[in-house]
Amino acid sequence: MKSLRIYATPDGESHFDQVDLPTTKRSVHPDATPFDVTASYPASRVRLTHIPAGMREVAWHTVPEPVLTVRLDGSVEYETSDGEIRHVRAGSFVLVEDTHGKGHLSRHSPEAQTVIWISLPNGLDLPPV
Repeated sequence: MKSLRIYATPDGESHFDQVDLPTTKRSVHPDATPFDVTASYPASRVRLTHIPAGMREVAWHTVPEPVLTVRLDGSVEYETSDGEIRHVRAGSFVLVEDTHGKGHLSRHSPEAQTVIWISLPNGLDLPPV
């Protein structure tokens, strides 16, 4: 399963990456076809965020800890300090790990949005870039 990732290098520059989260086929019910499931990752808290209509741009910022964001509606455009821009639609999730450095910029679509923030104290234990 693929996930967009925002991370910072030791020099403080933020970048995008696409990571592949390993999955295995699992049957969760005798009558259901097995489907792909990732490993379990420890989460320290879950927050639901309501972004009001008209928020538009959030200036350069970092996250206080690695978070997996799940966008339920609306859309956002992220820009990293290396100048790369990615558009994220509703139904997508992003691993945001730029806890230091210059951070990233967020440009929100004009409508109100709901985002789930899942705090991951150890990230997803992915190999360093």
